[in-house]
Amino acid sequence: MQSLIMVGMQVVLLKIALDHRPGPSSKGGEASLPFAGAQQDNVLSAQRPYNFWQWRSPKPYWQFLIYLFGALLVCELLLSFLPPLYAFYSAMLGYIGLSVEATLAIPQILANSQSRSCKGFRLSVLVAWLGGDAMKIFWFFTATTDIPVAFKVCGLFQAACDCFLGAQYLQYGDGDVDEVVKEHPLEEGQWSSAFMNGPRPHSRSFSQMKGSTLYSDSEAD
Repeated sequence: MQSLIMVGMQVVLLKIALDHRPGPSSKGGEASLPFAGAQQDNVLSAQRPYNFWQWRSPKPYWQFLIYLFGALLVCELLLSFLPPLYAFYSAMLGYIGLSVEATLAIPQILANSQSRSCKGFRLSVLVAWLGGDAMKIFWFFTATTDIPVAFKVCGLFQAACDCFLGAQYLQYGDGDVDEVVKEHPLEEGQWSSAFMNGPRPHSRSFSQMKGSTLYSDSEAD
């Protein structure tokens, strides 16, 4: 039941993220890539094969999820008739799933480290993650039933990543509000000094200047 609820919530979250992500730069917005601002000059800037999970259109995301669900369903139906192979497949699928879940915080850690800010990362999410990790680890090591080692290892690693996120939140907070954004290097003071220290040197619009320049060129000819 927990897995079904989590999958449903992640699908809803993906839909919201795709609907509200920034538009492409060609339409006046920022590039609509996940962690676009944090992918410069770090390990996240490497080109992914086939631009995996960095597609511009929402359609490939849903197509990939449908194909993945179909492939898992086919493997489940076919390998269920081969008990030895199915046992290995089931175990590997569990290890892969636990590993993916344990490393979910790594992209957020790298993004925070690159931007030196946790702006946009809600404190309530961090508290929920840390609380969930504490309860899972307590259950893993105190349960009377036999808990596989993979659950304990992945749980400890995930808790360590979440604790590191907590340390980043304490260190960076929302970042320095006076810090110049990397994609926009011009500070507000440069604009204010240009318009407040004296009268504007040019009162024409760009189109007027362009027209006068063309007119002057024609006169010169």
